[in-house]
Amino acid sequence: MPVLDIYDIDKNKVSEVELSDSVFAAEVNEAAIYEVVRMQMACSRQGTANTKERSDVSGGGKKPWRQKGTGRARSGSTRSPIWRGGGIVFGPHPRDYSFSIPRKVRKAALKSALSLKCRDQKILILKDFPMEEIKTKKFKEVLDRFGVKSVLFVLDGANEKLEKSSQNLQGVKMMRSEGINVYDLIRYDHLILMEPSVKNIEGALS
Repeated sequence: MPVLDIYDIDKNKVSEVELSDSVFAAEVNEAAIYEVVRMQMACSRQGTANTKERSDVSGGGKKPWRQKGTGRARSGSTRSPIWRGGGIVFGPHPRDYSFSIPRKVRKAALKSALSLKCRDQKILILKDFPMEEIKTKKFKEVLDRFGVKSVLFVLDGANEKLEKSSQNLQGVKMMRSEGINVYDLIRYDHLILMEPSVKNIEGALS
C-alpha cells in the first residue's frame, strides 16, 4: 500500500496517508488509457466543418457555351466541381465524432493513470492551501517552492480564491475531484491533491 507524505504550503511535512492499492497501485493498462484519451479527444471535436456541394453553390443555371463548335470541352454548368468556385466533392459536413466506451474500461484507465503518477513519484498531497485573497503571485511562489511547473491541481470542492489565482498561469490546471480525467492526468507532469480529495477519488473508484 503506497504511503505518501502530506505537506503544508511551506513544504513542511505534517503527516502521512496510506493510499488504496486498487486505485494508486493498480496494474497499468496502457490500452485502456489509449482508448479513453482517444474518446476524450474525439468528444472534444466540434465537427462544424462544412463545404458546399454542387447543389449548394449559387449560379450555374445557364449553360456556359453551346455543346459543339467552340473547340472547348463540353460543359453544362459553372457549378461543376472541376470549375473554380464550383461545388466540392465529398467534402466535410457537420457531424458528431463522439463515441463511448464501457464504464469499466474508463475506470480502469483512470486507475492506471493515477497509479502511473504514483509509481513515478509525481503526486504531491497538501494539507490545505489557505489564501486570504486572489493572488497569482502567492500561488506561483508555492508551486516554485515544490519545484513544479506543469501541474494538475485537484480540489475537494469549490475554492474561488485558488481557482482564480491559478487561471492565468501557463501549465497549471485547477479542477475538482469529480472532474478528474485520464487526458489531463497524462497531459500534466505533476498531480497535486488536496488531502480531502484523496478520499473522494478513492471512494469513486474503489
